[in-house]
Amino acid sequence: MEDIYMDEREQEELFGERYALALERIREIPQEKVCAEAFQKYFCNMAEFVALMNKTWNVVESGELLEMSLAGLQMQNEELYRDILPQNYDKSYANPDYAVDCLGESIGPMLCFLYAELRGMIPAAFELNRFDMVIRMELLLEIYQAFACAAQEGMEQTDGESAGEIERCFLPEKETVRQILYWYVSDYYEPETVRHTASLLCPDRGFARRIVMESDLSDLRYLYYYGEYVTENELETARHLNNMPAEKVQLMADTYTEGYRIGFEVGNKDISIKETVNIRYFLGFERMIREAVNNFDRIGLQPTFYRAGTNIFRGRSVNKNGWCGANPNKQFDYDHREDMALVLDSALVERRLEGLKNAFEKWKAQAAVHGGPAVLEIFGEKPFVPVTKVTACHLSEKQQKLSVEYAGKAGALQNEYIKGEERSFTIIAFPVPDIGEQFAEIFDDIVRINTLDYKLYQGIQQTIIDTLDQGVTVQVKGCGANRTDLTVQLHKLEDPARQTNFENCVADVNIPVGEVFTSPLLTGTNGILHVTRVFLNELEYKDLWLRFEDGMVTDYGCANFTSEEENRKYIRDNVLHHHDRLPLGEFAIGTNTTAYVVARKYGIEDKMPILIAEKTGPHFAVGDTCYSHAENVRVYNPDGKEIIAKDNEVSVLRDTDVSKAYFQCHTDITIPYDELGELSVLTEREERTVIIQNGQFVLPGCEELNRAME
Repeated sequence: MEDIYMDEREQEELFGERYALALERIREIPQEKVCAEAFQKYFCNMAEFVALMNKTWNVVESGELLEMSLAGLQMQNEELYRDILPQNYDKSYANPDYAVDCLGESIGPMLCFLYAELRGMIPAAFELNRFDMVIRMELLLEIYQAFACAAQEGMEQTDGESAGEIERCFLPEKETVRQILYWYVSDYYEPETVRHTASLLCPDRGFARRIVMESDLSDLRYLYYYGEYVTENELETARHLNNMPAEKVQLMADTYTEGYRIGFEVGNKDISIKETVNIRYFLGFERMIREAVNNFDRIGLQPTFYRAGTNIFRGRSVNKNGWCGANPNKQFDYDHREDMALVLDSALVERRLEGLKNAFEKWKAQAAVHGGPAVLEIFGEKPFVPVTKVTACHLSEKQQKLSVEYAGKAGALQNEYIKGEERSFTIIAFPVPDIGEQFAEIFDDIVRINTLDYKLYQGIQQTIIDTLDQGVTVQVKGCGANRTDLTVQLHKLEDPARQTNFENCVADVNIPVGEVFTSPLLTGTNGILHVTRVFLNELEYKDLWLRFEDGMVTDYGCANFTSEEENRKYIRDNVLHHHDRLPLGEFAIGTNTTAYVVARKYGIEDKMPILIAEKTGPHFAVGDTCYSHAENVRVYNPDGKEIIAKDNEVSVLRDTDVSKAYFQCHTDITIPYDELGELSVLTEREERTVIIQNGQFVLPGCEELNRAME
């Protein structure tokens, strides 16, 4: 562990020696025959992959990468990711079904994990990160040695019978292999976390920044310098931005960075005490990101960049967090999302928390001046419907509770160093060519949506807020096939002249404009929320429904699978995030009818990201409130009224037991206008005012919103 505190020269010397020794030993594996044929074939395959990683390292280190032709780079990129591409995945050791079929139910899942972990060497080779290369090579050798020892012991027990006996399946104990994996995760969690924390907080460690700011962006070879998977989506996106007028690209960047700046202003937070901003984006948008970096520089913020997770320490997820390229196979990420099940126990939770605290202590000064993330999302990719595999690793019920415990404590720890009441964020989204033949037109329309006149929306939304503030509950009912029937309880305003329940959200943290939102009371919030079809974090849900009793999810279901058990597990894993129950953290009314019409115009409703989809109807978020970790910051609407609905009966527990106050998740579920029968507010005297009826805004002063739908 002390390796992470060495100076660069000592570290390079030490890991250079370890790298050479490990590589020499791995090269010997294909010439050996120390275990049963199926396992020897597996280890030969792993040795070949390491050889490919060494070849890649040499190409990068020598500078040959920069001299390669576009065709040569594309061949190299395909070679790196070929094995896990959908058309090859059935015969890949990264596929738990195949690994278990070839290597058995006992050890197969662990060797499947090993290969997935070795694939984390791809970014290490491109970043010339010797540490990440070495620890994975040594892990392979340690597990291989366990097989070799088991085979040797087996041969000795058979009294040295004929050489053919070596074909008998002498395997190490399952627990022996699991312990190797356990100590690998335990020993290296802290150094990996220190490095990741540095990439989050320190602007001088920017591998991606160098590519963004120093490459010739008209030469699309630069996309292959990251080591990420590159498809026609990334190439065509980069071409599209290269062909856009400079002022339009600048407008995109300005909207993004101004949203970030205004987020501090609206949230009553001081941006002048911040020095860094974390930029997250997808490959192909470098021309915009370059202008954004220049914009941030002008307001005194240096950008930081980190790569989306590709290993057990950072986690694998279909929903990427960080900068990244195309996802070569979302099923691969879905299959490995719970690999931690192989090793997770209470001791490891404590070890991980200790490592995280030490990482934040090391970068304490940098954490204090970090402003939060500026995120660029993409949408339009082909919908992904995962296959749930029994052969994949799955957290036990006890491990799910440990995972929830870790997430809660890790979130609280981060908030201690990067204070929630001082940080902000912004998110913007753009389509990629997969969205269809009208990509260029859709892209232009999304730019238009992202830059709508926020003053117009601000006024209309204030009319809606003034009406809502007169009520005690909001009632939402679906129409047609939608079975929603939900009552939402609002906070009581003690001083209506100076207080409000709803935030008037224009183009700041959540771009584009178009919603009013609140954190409702839980007590009195009851009923059914239902949507016929929705995509949440890139996963599809059919006939998703949640039942709320006093604001807590008490029952749920969907129609994705034939069995109710599978449907409930799918929701528990991916919406409830292993929690037994979650509160209703947000209720909002989306007002961006322009975005709704654009989605209908191109038939891309199912591809719109949450960021835009949540503005196209009322939406409900399960999990934390919108003001998580910043409830004590006083926030005001443009009309001067203070927003007082920032807490609920769960989040207020932060003052007595912070572990019970936060869930580290917030998932928005939107009812589209065409599934909405009525949204109305009810006063204390049971006077009802209808705001939306049969998908149309009927509240006086909101006529402009219907014009877009006409």
